[in-house]
Amino acid sequence: MMHSIPLVVDLDGTLVLTDMLHESALALARGNPLGVAGLPFLLLRGKAGLKRALAQGFDPRPELLPYNEPFVAWLREQRAAGRRLILCTASDERIAAAIAGHMGLFDEVLASDGETNLGGAAKAQRLCARFGERGFDYAGNARADLPVWAVARAAVVVNAPQTLAEAARTCCPVERHFPAQRPGPGVWLRMLRVHQWLKNLLLVVPLAAGHHLTQAESWPPLLLGILSFCLCASAVYLANDLLDLESDRRHPRKCMRAIASGRVGILRAVLLAPVLLLMSAALGVCVGPDFLLWMGGYFLLTCAYSLFLKRLVLVDALTLAMLYTLRIIAGGAATAVPLSFWLLAFSMFLFLSLAFVKRYAELETLPQEACGAVHGRGYYKSDVGLVQTLGVASGFSSVVVLALYLNSAAVIRLYRAPQCLWAAAPVLLFWISWMWFKAHRGEMHDDPLVFAIKDKTSLLAGLLFAAALAAGTLVSA
Repeated sequence: MMHSIPLVVDLDGTLVLTDMLHESALALARGNPLGVAGLPFLLLRGKAGLKRALAQGFDPRPELLPYNEPFVAWLREQRAAGRRLILCTASDERIAAAIAGHMGLFDEVLASDGETNLGGAAKAQRLCARFGERGFDYAGNARADLPVWAVARAAVVVNAPQTLAEAARTCCPVERHFPAQRPGPGVWLRMLRVHQWLKNLLLVVPLAAGHHLTQAESWPPLLLGILSFCLCASAVYLANDLLDLESDRRHPRKCMRAIASGRVGILRAVLLAPVLLLMSAALGVCVGPDFLLWMGGYFLLTCAYSLFLKRLVLVDALTLAMLYTLRIIAGGAATAVPLSFWLLAFSMFLFLSLAFVKRYAELETLPQEACGAVHGRGYYKSDVGLVQTLGVASGFSSVVVLALYLNSAAVIRLYRAPQCLWAAAPVLLFWISWMWFKAHRGEMHDDPLVFAIKDKTSLLAGLLFAAALAAGTLVSA
């Protein structure tokens, strides 16, 4: 009978949609960045020794890992039918045991033990010694599993393309095939946060505020600067997703991000991030040294935010506001347009309010009974009212700065009909109030700027604000 044949199941890429070696190495990088430099020396112990060293002190958090749910459901059916299930993996036995204990599916665990790396031919030999040749079925996902299928009774090909299923079929019959769900272009675009690139249009603000939009010579460096910021931001988003991996997996929506859900592997993200950063730096050199300096400051501040500033109450929101404002400063450096005190003050207050909207929306998603600090943040659920107060006050402060600017000598010099600009103040006041109303009702996106881009009311407010500025520029007094 079929159920008298045990089913041996691989772990990495099969049971879970990730690689536990990469997970443990990433955990080391998050907790002890300097320890990454010692990885080549750990490799001198052999691959099994490296895995054992990384596994020590590493908590795999099996309840948070991205599992291959269709395959797991099938395994539960096999288990319910009386079939013996064995977890056999090249991952370290400490990690394998923790995951097997959480799953409650497996009768036995075979794994690397610090001396032997249980993968490929070594796995095939171990299974033959344990069950005999053709005495087991094997579920795997990679070409490294072909030696195992060569001695198995039947193959279950999981999370793999049709080409691997055909290769497995040359070794033994294929009992089941669970095709891989390869990430499409949409997954990659969302992972790189291409929709967030709209934020980098803030680099145009100095050119627009200084009424230099018609200066043709300013546009080539500005466009290069925008592209440079886009690539830099995507590299930072990748790094942030890697650093925030555990927090994202705890979040009801962020757990579906490409890396957190296992649709894009950790190694791919680690390799892609520096490539994007180098491309960004190359474009920055073309723009000019001043721009490159400010972009470098943006990158370093973002890294500091990802590593530790985001865990500090209030400092995190101030940092987010500074990162938005740095885009405006970099735009001024790219176009050689001097920035006014009014623009910088307005930007800091407005973006500080949006930063608090972001934190408020995150706190609102927590259950009422939540206690202790939010994972990866320094806030408590009880802070939600104070965060709202600080955010509304910051937003209204930006309106005050705008009102004072409208009565300054700079407005009379730059605008033909300064009185038309007063229409912008109530529009801004309404929009800030609207954003906070939506956040209070639990209708705010994780990122308020993404929400504003999709929200019809926000788009209308933006058009009215721009119309007021245009009228002040073009209408004769």
